[in-house]
Amino acid sequence: MIIYNNMNIKSSQSLVNNALQEVKTINHEQAHEMFSKDQCNLIDIRDIRELERDGRIENSHHIPRGMLEFWMDPNSSYFQKGKIDHNKEMVLFCAGGLRSALAAKTLQDMGFKKVSHIDGGFSAIRQSKFKIV
Repeated sequence: MIIYNNMNIKSSQSLVNNALQEVKTINHEQAHEMFSKDQCNLIDIRDIRELERDGRIENSHHIPRGMLEFWMDPNSSYFQKGKIDHNKEMVLFCAGGLRSALAAKTLQDMGFKKVSHIDGGFSAIRQSKFKIV
């Protein structure tokens, strides 16, 4: 923890480390198996510019990190009804696995039970069986 202007500020790395201790982490192979068996919602939380530049996984859901809590909250005016099957596990990924760990922790804090994130994010996914479009 850093003291800045008489405030105790947690570092982003400490937040990520805390999230990694509390959320389920899976690898790209486990994610691909779940996805191919239609057992999960594969949620890409990267920024739209990242998708345009690097591509995306075919049939994955895109929910930008900045809108995740609002799109997943049924009481929010931004709620995306029917976009995600809440009976399936939500498997999140970002570019490298840090934002998705934080996002998965947030979904758990919201009360979602079946949540995980992909270790290594899209960088690892590119080396996998997923179809990139």
